[in-house]
Amino acid sequence: MARRIAAGAAYGGGSIGLLGAAGVGLLLAEVQLAKRSVGNGIAPLPPSGDGWYGLAYGHSEPIRLGMLGDSTAAGQGVRRVGQTPGALLASGLAAVAERPVELRNVALPGAKSDDLDRQVTLVLTDPARLPDVCVIMIGANDVTHRMTATRSVRCLAAAVRRLRTAGAEVVVGTCPDLGTIEPVYQPLRWLARRVSRQLAAAQTIVAVEQGARTVSLGDLLGPEFAANPRELFGPDNYHPSAEGYATAAMAVLPTLCAVLNLWPETDRLDVSRDEDVLPVAQAASAAASEAGTEVTGVRAPWALLKHRRRRHLPTAAEEATPEIHPDEVRAGGTGTDDLSRPAPAGE
Repeated sequence: MARRIAAGAAYGGGSIGLLGAAGVGLLLAEVQLAKRSVGNGIAPLPPSGDGWYGLAYGHSEPIRLGMLGDSTAAGQGVRRVGQTPGALLASGLAAVAERPVELRNVALPGAKSDDLDRQVTLVLTDPARLPDVCVIMIGANDVTHRMTATRSVRCLAAAVRRLRTAGAEVVVGTCPDLGTIEPVYQPLRWLARRVSRQLAAAQTIVAVEQGARTVSLGDLLGPEFAANPRELFGPDNYHPSAEGYATAAMAVLPTLCAVLNLWPETDRLDVSRDEDVLPVAQAASAAASEAGTEVTGVRAPWALLKHRRRRHLPTAAEEATPEIHPDEVRAGGTGTDDLSRPAPAGE
């Protein structure tokens, strides 16, 4: 289905939707119930994370990072700049590169993929400050607002193509699994998971074909939400909290560093991490079903599946004798502690 959606986007098809008419009719009552439960709290407007990070490394040769997408990319649900995904990624990137990072976040809460054209125009407006790399997080509103999947991925492909043509590397955080949202009940939860993964796989196909790398967000926060729903959900029961955004940022940061060649990459596949070279559609499907999976195009129609995200926090014995892996980020410590409290310039 993801392959059909991507093909429809490429060749002008528009009839493949995310939700069938019959399914919508049967689930209207569930949708209304979810709407009454989700968003009843107050989600503050996301703080602007624009600015410089890592000024301890000076002001010369900054890495220019652009953040595009919806409320997840903007960081809606938190109140401090340092808790937003853009600030977390910029701080982590500065620490790994040992260079300052200039962040420009043009993500818009509530945005769908058809807003990416406007956002790309914003980040490419100043020829003297073109981004070196951009992170796009988009897709949830496409599902909830029933945008056709073909239109959704067509807009994403066009955005990636424009950014790549301008010389920027691109990392796409694909559509999250909406089935993990606490107030959504069955059978709507099952359908939300199905269409979210379907869109995420199609996003992966078109993004990789345009030269981007993707990281599946999927149900990345699912276990944490189930165990600590009040800790990892924001006050509106929909957007992540600061801890949730830190978890998502830690999944994207290794790929962000890799795409900028901040550590050497190897062609050797790590079997213990289930890495493999697969046809791009198969790789996209596998990534959609396992959060934190990176997909990189290698040679059409093949793609490389990588699992850069750490699988567990080290024990005390492991911390005593650490083993550094080039695909693991240890920005002065372990876990997310060091990256969950960054502060941009001036804060």
